[in-house]
Amino acid sequence: MRQAALDGRDAGEIERRWYAAGGAPAPDRAGASEPPAPARLRALAGQLLDELAQLDSPLATDEPTRLDQIIAACPQWPGPAETGPAETGQAATSRDGTATADRNGPTVTDPGSPTVTGQDRTAAADRDGTTAVAPARTPADPHRTDTTHQGGTPGPGPSRLPAAVRARPPLARDPAPTTPARLHAAWLGRAVGCLLGKPVEKLPLAGIRALARATGNWPLATWFTARGVPAELLAAYPWNRRSAPTSLAENIDGMPEDDDLNYPLLTLLLLQRHGRAFTTADLARLWLDELPAGRTFTAERIAYGNLLAGVEPPETARLRNPFREWIGAQIRADVHGWTHPGDPAGAAAQAHRDAVLTHTGNGVYGAMFTAAALAVAAGGESDVHGCLAAGLRVVPPRSRYAHAIRFGIETARTEGEFDAVVDRLHAAYGATHHWVHVLPNAALLAAALTHADGDFTRSIGNAVSGGWDTDSNGATAGSLAGLLAGTPAALPDHWTAPLKNRLATSVPGYDQAGFDTLAALTHQEALRP
Repeated sequence: MRQAALDGRDAGEIERRWYAAGGAPAPDRAGASEPPAPARLRALAGQLLDELAQLDSPLATDEPTRLDQIIAACPQWPGPAETGPAETGQAATSRDGTATADRNGPTVTDPGSPTVTGQDRTAAADRDGTTAVAPARTPADPHRTDTTHQGGTPGPGPSRLPAAVRARPPLARDPAPTTPARLHAAWLGRAVGCLLGKPVEKLPLAGIRALARATGNWPLATWFTARGVPAELLAAYPWNRRSAPTSLAENIDGMPEDDDLNYPLLTLLLLQRHGRAFTTADLARLWLDELPAGRTFTAERIAYGNLLAGVEPPETARLRNPFREWIGAQIRADVHGWTHPGDPAGAAAQAHRDAVLTHTGNGVYGAMFTAAALAVAAGGESDVHGCLAAGLRVVPPRSRYAHAIRFGIETARTEGEFDAVVDRLHAAYGATHHWVHVLPNAALLAAALTHADGDFTRSIGNAVSGGWDTDSNGATAGSLAGLLAGTPAALPDHWTAPLKNRLATSVPGYDQAGFDTLAALTHQEALRP
């Protein structure tokens, strides 16, 4: 019912029937109801989930799931037409003839902008002082998360970033080379960011801040620790019970298992077996063969159960799956980006085939955005801001995901301290979205990376300190920041040394693998035609 409300679907009658039968609202943060629901309520829940799936969403036109429709909705979808002039400093032309940024910073048409006129045009400051045009306004919708006006981006304000820092073109004429060292840094960055966020996963923002400040670790610059934290504070905000034994500074001994690392391993295995031409059905079979069901969560667990019941993709993502716009597909996208250096369009299309096994709409866009941004970073020819801009080009501009990314970037530019950035994001999303939903986490990720301006420690520290899905956001931020660093030697030793070049996993063939080995295997897939 929450998902329907966020989609703008009218579920009022279904809600009435659920509560009249004695149904309870979903838990605020996590877990199942206590005691377990009786059989009659379980049967009713299944029926109502089927009815909810049949409700039309007024946002469906702006938020398609099919790849051809997504590409049609993206006026600046990356393509060969952009590559020649932009490399010589001339204005590039996108697939529909609109102007895009060149190296010298001409006027930019926001990738979130169809052609609009008059009062429907809302200017937002581009990061280097040029003007971007925001989308046309739409009727007020109480389920949207805009904090200014409906359908637009936050208003203009002075950028906190140096004007000299320019976003570069997202795609070279030929795929750019990458190196094992760059991919090694990406694997390490993903692991470090994930591990930093593990002990505080599921904690509220106030708890994360209090625990870090109690040991003088704010802004976050090193691992969380229980040493020196008052007992009453630990009682009020207990560490994540599954992660604390392996993720606090005093007990880290290699990289423990986590789904944020299992999925990149599975993607690597997928590419080794099927190459770039894999299908969603290939991925489904791989999961059934190699992924333990108990290592799946939210949308992935629902899709896994659907596969076991004989449901074929992409229906696996839709059938009784209220988590289909949560963060799961976004955390599976890294290897698609790493193996498409300089090719954001190819990375996004490949990530789409992965994502539709479990997600729809904004859940799919999370994977595509991340893969495209990482592909540009893997090419080594852009700063973090160019990577984020490239990611936006593969997301339908009127979607809530595109708004979340633009909102996160603009908030990071206009607020000073990162705590103020986070407070503004939580004011926009905290009361309406679950902490694992892709939209608040996308806004936070974009804000964290923008504010950090490429610095590795600040990138992962910002992502984790903002709360919500701390380990997943830390992992993605670390992946991109690691790629931009270019080599493991560029990552601070206090982050990488405790990992001991060792990764625990239940994915067959990879347990205790070294990150250098994983980088070499990933590099092989990046070179494969």
